[in-house]
Amino acid sequence: MPTSVKLILYGTTFCHLCEQAEAVLQAIGVEAEHIDIAEDDALLEKYGLRIPVVKRENTGAELGWPFDEAAVRKFIL
Repeated sequence: MPTSVKLILYGTTFCHLCEQAEAVLQAIGVEAEHIDIAEDDALLEKYGLRIPVVKRENTGAELGWPFDEAAVRKFIL
């Protein structure tokens, strides 16, 4: 399910939930730019307890974990 919507996946290195979120995206053929929040204090403050989070760049809408394939499909429509 390739999409023209640009997605950002906020997470950290060695985050097992972030790896699961990436697997959900890959399962439906969706790509996202990965941003490591540990490298940015503002992002760490905003997302530290919420990761992984997928964000639509065009609208700013966010989809927080937990999510499944159906939720991602609905989110990107």
